Amino acid sequence: QVQLVESGGGLVQAGDSLRLSCAASGHSFSSASMGWFRRAPGKEREFVAAVSRSGRGNTHADSVKGRFTISRDNAQNTVFLQMNSLKPEDTAVYYCAADYSDFGPHGYSTYTTSYDYWGPGTQVTVSS
Repeated sequence: QVQLVESGGGLVQAGDSLRLSCAASGHSFSSASMGWFRRAPGKEREFVAAVSRSGRGNTHADSVKGRFTISRDNAQNTVFLQMNSLKPEDTAVYYCAADYSDFGPHGYSTYTTSYDYWGPGTQVTVSS
């Protein structure tokens, strides 16, 4: 089993920044590609960003590209999501997830169904 716990959410104003963290325990963190997803009120869960096992491969949704950055620290068993220039439409519960599929050291998935373990989520609210 893998346990994932997100932190760093909160209430901020438009234009502010937040840094989300996701701490992993219970299995080899460096064997998993990691992703961030979000669910806004009344909407489906959507992909935000993913990073490969090595940390050298990553991708971001078009809606956050240039504003959000995913990274990971395998020594700390933690994945991060740096969120800058936040907008009210970024308001959502943010989830991190671990994917133990074998995409190689630099691969990842953007599909929720590929991920094996999920955290409980952290609320991000951006006021206008």
